[in-house]
Amino acid sequence: MKSKGHVAPLESRNWTCPEDYLGALARRRTARKSREPKPRTEPEAPRLLLSTLPFVALLVAMAVLTVAIVVVAWPGSQPQPRPKLAQHEEGLAPRGWFQEAEKEFR
Repeated sequence: MKSKGHVAPLESRNWTCPEDYLGALARRRTARKSREPKPRTEPEAPRLLLSTLPFVALLVAMAVLTVAIVVVAWPGSQPQPRPKLAQHEEGLAPRGWFQEAEKEFR
């Protein structure tokens, strides 16, 4: 058997009185009220300035950026490619050209 310290005091086990039942019903009602849904913080209908207008402004900004990128990247605005230089032709040099070149460099 448990010691007397583990047993609940008589005052807390007094559940046969009508006041105890009324107190329990009041606590249950209070707990039920706290679980009820709270009033809405958002409006039922969307407001133009808070929801639609920022979305439309962002959409317009993206469209302007797209048009700007397309205009800048259009091929007509690029510089014309430079014509390629003529390819080096291989040929024969006359005899003694190297010695003449050495004389010019000295």
